Amino acid sequence: QVQLVESGGGLVQAGGSLRLSCAASGSTSSINVMAWYRQRPGKERDLVATISRISRASTNYADSVKGRFTISRDDAKNTVYLQMNSLKPEDTAVYYCRVLGGTFTIWGQGTHVTVSS
Repeated sequence: QVQLVESGGGLVQAGGSLRLSCAASGSTSSINVMAWYRQRPGKERDLVATISRISRASTNYADSVKGRFTISRDDAKNTVYLQMNSLKPEDTAVYYCRVLGGTFTIWGQGTHVTVSS
């Protein structure tokens, strides 16, 4: 089993930056993909970015965050990061970490990000 602990959310002004972290523990060797999702107020949960633990750490981003957000990972710490720059009020959301293995998917508890105008 894999457990996830997220951190790094908070309140920031538009144009500012935040870095989210998601630390995995447990059977981390079975994780294939690590991802960030977000759920904006009144909206469905959407994919923000993914990073593979195979395929030379290939990444994928939602169009709305390309060029502003960067996903990365530290395998030694079993942690995935989301560096968020040039934040906009529409980035306000609960951000969730998700990991996927061959037969499972695990979600983090979510961390709140609020961007003020």
